[in-house]
Amino acid sequence: MQLDIRNISDRLLYLAGALFVSGLMATGFYLQYVLRQEPCPLCMVQRLIFVAMLVLFAVAALHGPGRFGKRVYAVLTVLLSLMGVAVAARHIWLQNLPRDQMPACGPGLNYMLETFPMAEVLQELLQGSGECAARGWSFLTLGIPGNASIAMIFAALMIQGITPGPFLIKEHADVFWGVVASMYVGNVML
Repeated sequence: MQLDIRNISDRLLYLAGALFVSGLMATGFYLQYVLRQEPCPLCMVQRLIFVAMLVLFAVAALHGPGRFGKRVYAVLTVLLSLMGVAVAARHIWLQNLPRDQMPACGPGLNYMLETFPMAEVLQELLQGSGECAARGWSFLTLGIPGNASIAMIFAALMIQGITPGPFLIKEHADVFWGVVASMYVGNVML
């Protein structure tokens, strides 16, 4: 028996999104505090985006929006997802640079927050540094930024009422081929 996502209440879907993002955050904390992998500046930006998505999903689950509210939450989730995918793409790009082109490691986040103006801190975080080029933990051959970008895409699809999985091609061929086309564009850009 196949689960039909259209028969599930919107509040439960928003709650599922909040739980999904909570799981991602828990994984990040596990990697940091148990496996002792310090997050790089781009990882910290990703965490901020995940926190924003978590808050958005939680507020939507509590709010139980009407038709207009659903569209607002969907647009905000897609925007956050696109921001997350862009940060992950930058991170993946840094990880694939030749060693002689990798940027130097920058100062720590605490030091930057204490001494630099906030605009400089944000610029430094978004540019990434040599720490971002290091490859750490991986799952299914993808590193942390690759898995984060997939999670962002899943969240964007779920908020639109599209279930990622084997029936995506059959039920939403336009979305599937759009993702395939974006992969080709991404490969050309890399």
